Amino acid sequence: MRNAPYIKIRLLIVAAFALPALVFINGCKSTSTPSVTTPGETATDDAAVAARVKQALGADPGLRSLPMSVATYRGVVQLSGYVDSEAQIQKALAVTRGVPGVQSVSSELHLRPQ
Repeated sequence: MRNAPYIKIRLLIVAAFALPALVFINGCKSTSTPSVTTPGETATDDAAVAARVKQALGADPGLRSLPMSVATYRGVVQLSGYVDSEAQIQKALAVTRGVPGVQSVSSELHLRPQ
């Protein structure tokens, strides 16, 4: 029982040092700022943009039957495939640029060998 006062004093000293240390460590936590779009939203948005581009290309009678593929990443649409004329390439690019959500268009469209 003689050591009881010393134990209380030691606990108070430990608490006196531990509490500020915990407050300091808690204050150093990094906070993340929410991004404008999360990765899941970007993937969904890209899929929606690609679907709208495919629908727009399919709605055009001059482009409907052409074998083109559409890939989208962060709003950048890549068109690839084969077409019959340079005019069809320009038309496909113009139609794609007119779709909402398209940031830019990359063309890998090639003329079919004759």
